[in-house]
Amino acid sequence: MTKKKSINLPPPPKKVIFAMIIGSDILIYDIRARRCTKTGIATLLRQIMKWTERIREMKIVLVVMAVVLAMASLVVSHRLTRDLETEEHNKIGVWAEAMRALNNADENTDLNLVLRVIDENHTIPVIVLNPQGRVQTCRNLSMPRSETDSLGYAARVGHRLRSEGRYIRIYLDPSRHGDYIDVCYDESLTLKRLALYPYVQLGAVLLFVGVGVMALLSLKRAEQNRVWVGLSKETAHQLGTPISSLMAWTEILRETYPDDTLIPEMDKDVKRLQLIADRFSKIGSLPEPVPVSLQQVLTHVVEYMDRRTSHRITIAAHLPVDTIEVCLNASLFEWVIENLCKNAVDAMGDAGGSVTLTAGIAGQRVWIEVADTGKGIHKKDLRNVFRPGFTTKKRGWGLGLSLAKRIVEDYHRGRIFVKNSTPGVGTVFRIELRR
Repeated sequence: MTKKKSINLPPPPKKVIFAMIIGSDILIYDIRARRCTKTGIATLLRQIMKWTERIREMKIVLVVMAVVLAMASLVVSHRLTRDLETEEHNKIGVWAEAMRALNNADENTDLNLVLRVIDENHTIPVIVLNPQGRVQTCRNLSMPRSETDSLGYAARVGHRLRSEGRYIRIYLDPSRHGDYIDVCYDESLTLKRLALYPYVQLGAVLLFVGVGVMALLSLKRAEQNRVWVGLSKETAHQLGTPISSLMAWTEILRETYPDDTLIPEMDKDVKRLQLIADRFSKIGSLPEPVPVSLQQVLTHVVEYMDRRTSHRITIAAHLPVDTIEVCLNASLFEWVIENLCKNAVDAMGDAGGSVTLTAGIAGQRVWIEVADTGKGIHKKDLRNVFRPGFTTKKRGWGLGLSLAKRIVEDYHRGRIFVKNSTPGVGTVFRIELRR
């Protein structure tokens, strides 16, 4: 880990925060402490990764809380529904006894209590059927507007409830088993609403968690974007002066040694540095894609990488004969392909191997594949290869594939993914773009 060095500074005249990239370090001035702290970029990236991990932990906590709340809601609602259902069943039992008393009443029977019990049922749908299945009476039954035969509809509902076992049989004359009525009952509207309530609540909790997770993801992405854009633009700014100086020195060398064959190669590398600085300066702004030949872009990358790679590694492109025209920002897209090729070369190391670029058209999409014969990627790392800060290299920063994903998906509306990877055999990255 890079050690932090602190240097005492005089009080600043204005409240300004200074940040400067020096080599592989970032110089940050803290206003309140009035101190200048130098920290490594790798250290900063580790801090960003810790913050990202905290965001991930918060998402897990939100999901767990949602599950707990949903389960608790389901359990409580189930108990309330069961208790209300038992209470309604008991009320229907009393109501059925009142109906039996009403049917067996004579001129000396006091019917005030019986009628009161029957009339107080204003919520539970009840249908009384005789032994022949005909409707004697019904209460609290909601009939659709399209239904014209009320007795027929009540009979159908009563038969359905009786087939479901939701009835109480009352024998009017104990000595005659055929003299009875079936009091069929359904759940009240309150009970039905209570049964649906936990699912509504579950949907609300899931919606809340979804909004919370989306907000966290947006916050995380916005924070990462600010960091990457700041680092990229500051890097481009810091590279500008030495590149200009190198270009001037190259021109002086060309005039002094006009016949030297190495100077044109130096000039190419200096221009390459200028191109890299230009790429960094474009991070954070929305570049304008223009129609270009995909074969030309890929061939340019292969020619550049092949001349600067070990002779034990072969970089080749197998491209269609017919020109494939795609809207690209050539400068940024070349950087994506270069990054994939550079990772492939690093994966093969001193053992050597081959990197193969292929392209084609599938429907309305153009695809590009970069395949290598390197050491491959383990399954446990496949989901993290595009995560900022993740790297398996000893001196890597874990920014290359993250920025490549940003360029492909955010700027070119495409997608990049690991098509397949086998440890010890190799890896294939695939890019898909709209035509």
